[in-house]
Amino acid sequence: MSLASDTLRREFKKNDDIRDAGLTTPEDVRRFDDIRYGTDADCQLLDVYRPKENETQDDADSPAGNASGGKEDTGFAENLNDEPLPVIISIHGGGWVYGDKELYQYYCMSLTQRGFAVVNFTYRLAPEYKFPSCQEDTNLVVSWVLSHAQEYGFDTEHIFMVGDSAGAHALGLYAGICTNPEYAALYPFTVPQVRPSHSELSWANRPAVERSEGAFPQIFRPTAIALNCGAYWMDEEVGMDSQTMELMNDLFADGATKENLEKICVPKTITENYVPTYFMTCTGDFLQSQAALLYSRLMECQVPCEFQFYGDKDHELGHVFHLNMRSEIAATCNDAQCEFFRKFM
Repeated sequence: MSLASDTLRREFKKNDDIRDAGLTTPEDVRRFDDIRYGTDADCQLLDVYRPKENETQDDADSPAGNASGGKEDTGFAENLNDEPLPVIISIHGGGWVYGDKELYQYYCMSLTQRGFAVVNFTYRLAPEYKFPSCQEDTNLVVSWVLSHAQEYGFDTEHIFMVGDSAGAHALGLYAGICTNPEYAALYPFTVPQVRPSHSELSWANRPAVERSEGAFPQIFRPTAIALNCGAYWMDEEVGMDSQTMELMNDLFADGATKENLEKICVPKTITENYVPTYFMTCTGDFLQSQAALLYSRLMECQVPCEFQFYGDKDHELGHVFHLNMRSEIAATCNDAQCEFFRKFM
């Protein structure tokens, strides 16, 4: 492990502990914790959060419904009587080497309070696990959501995704994998297929003309994404500092070669088929300049997008300010990204 990774883990944890001290699970959120989505019992775990106000009395009275820290993927479908909710899958940040779902639980539950079912997951980190472990785990989580839609009340026609910092970078790449077949071919996994819920017919029984048009099944793609205070263009030519280069050397098994950095340059994955994108930065964000590089490519490809800049010369906010649940401007920012998602519902 590099000095940069070791320092980042210690400093980020200290700041995150201060930020979240005293926070508890909101009373209006129902949570299902520590559900395994892969084979690694330590790293491949997720939580599901749902708003309680969306549930019937039968839901609230169920054994799973009263769990504030349940440890099993328990039965939910038999007690769920409400309509499925749109889904947000969150990819946490942490410089590719730090973080887990516990650090993002309060932020993710705040999104739940805005009317979404939220999936908050831990993924395998560098340097212990090398690229593309995060993208592999993200793909596993998407597959898990599609496979457990009935149990947890997921509306699979409206699956949104959010990420910040390194999580925004990971999400930007995953959206490229879902929408750019040439780029997807560089990865050792396949994006899952989805079956539109409006049909109850099997693929084999669909009319031949519809099958020939490729209407069903379809490759999964997020309905829309939100990228917050993200890193997008990984290239020394645009001013990547020495610390980031150390992190990149930890990320790749063969180091931060020019070829490897080009492979994870988000704007280079974007085509006209990319998903609608909300992205933001702020005063005091050390990745602020990255937003302009992303915006330029989105505009070039005419991808529907919305950009927000928060703070001003008298109000410096700082990197990933939106994770501070005590901040009014964080609430405003998180409202905005959810409103962007609702445009596609």
